[in-house]
Amino acid sequence: MDSNSLKSNFIFALHFFITALAWVAPFLFSWQILVPVYVVVLVQFAVFGRCLMNEGHNMEEADDATFYSHLFEKMGFQPNRTRLKFYVRKVFYPVLSVVALIWQLGLGNAPLLF
Repeated sequence: MDSNSLKSNFIFALHFFITALAWVAPFLFSWQILVPVYVVVLVQFAVFGRCLMNEGHNMEEADDATFYSHLFEKMGFQPNRTRLKFYVRKVFYPVLSVVALIWQLGLGNAPLLF
């Protein structure tokens, strides 16, 4: 395995880890950390029009492809890329922010880590 392939695989694994972490982060980390992080992710989409990590593992965003659509397609599913991109880029992170706020402030649960 050459160094470019190794780097690409590492970035892919890191991207997968960060993506999975985003789903459980409202229960692990304080909303005071999460909301700004989620805003930065949304700003990245707004400013650059893409996820910057995709370039690190040679994933092109042609035809509304996203990291999520890439994962689903590798598993044999054929999602509607345009709809999935909309949800990932516009809905998902605000919803996670609301989940964190409700879980921590509304229900009074402390984050498990910090």
